[in-house]
Amino acid sequence: MVTTQTPAGPPPSGNRRRLRRSRPLTPVQEPAGRTAPGPADTEPEPRAGLPDVPSDQPRQLTPAQAFDALYAFCAPALVRQTYLLTGRRELAREAVERAFQLAWQRWPDVARDRDPAGWVRAVAYDCALSPWHRFRPRHRSPEPPPADPADRELLHALLTLPPAYRRTLVLYDGVGLDLPETAAETEASTPAAASRLTHAREAVAARLPELADPAALHRRLLELASAERLGAARPTHVRTGSERRNVFWTRAAIAFTVTIVGATTLTLRTAPTRYEPPIAPAQAVRGVPAVGGMGPLSREERELREKLRKAETSGPGRVFPEAR
Repeated sequence: MVTTQTPAGPPPSGNRRRLRRSRPLTPVQEPAGRTAPGPADTEPEPRAGLPDVPSDQPRQLTPAQAFDALYAFCAPALVRQTYLLTGRRELAREAVERAFQLAWQRWPDVARDRDPAGWVRAVAYDCALSPWHRFRPRHRSPEPPPADPADRELLHALLTLPPAYRRTLVLYDGVGLDLPETAAETEASTPAAASRLTHAREAVAARLPELADPAALHRRLLELASAERLGAARPTHVRTGSERRNVFWTRAAIAFTVTIVGATTLTLRTAPTRYEPPIAPAQAVRGVPAVGGMGPLSREERELREKLRKAETSGPGRVFPEAR
């Protein structure tokens, strides 16, 4: 989530204080003439139809309620961050929705994670920066750029960076993570993350000299992320889509297993039960004289042929039907 706190100067070698990712609580102003509530006024009134729950026990949330709360807290800002990585509005929404679908499929593990928002953010960034999107026809044509020329220049400068540099810059100068957290999320060492951040800042400053100051760069990233109206889907839609995808792949796995079992059964039924040696290839037979062709007839053979032609045909008489 893009924060409003600005890191000053180059990345330090040590840890930096983690930026707050939640809004500070503001005191509620009491109306004029109203006195502060006493002990009797602070006790909540029991609601009809609901059991009385002790105030010292936290209310237990269902998995769906906990997921919806995480989605409502992280999804809007995460879509804007992903837009800075890709420059595509539809791809940003799709990557965030896919990340939360995976989170719902693995919700028992995600709910016990130290940073569920960081888990979803890492998956969303991986989905958004996947190189397979270039083969999708819907992502080959460019999307309309931002209306503001300054936003177009900044977005173009971000998209010219390598994906690893762009991700490091957004995490450090946009989200507000410290250097060790940025290195851990980008799966790099701390010196490598610092080098990527330095080169990314230099590349952006070469195109936009007014953003050489990290504070100015942070402010412009906030403005660019907030300029686009990027909405997220409803959490119920995301949970339903995740369940449908899970059912689809389960059925696909079952169908594939049934196909393999059927093919194996058919092979066992039709395969020969004994060894059949292969037929040897044909070979020429040697030592047999070649068959000679018919030559000229001798004098005796010619006389016999003439005699057979002139002799009357002997045999039984012809059979004629007799009328009765």
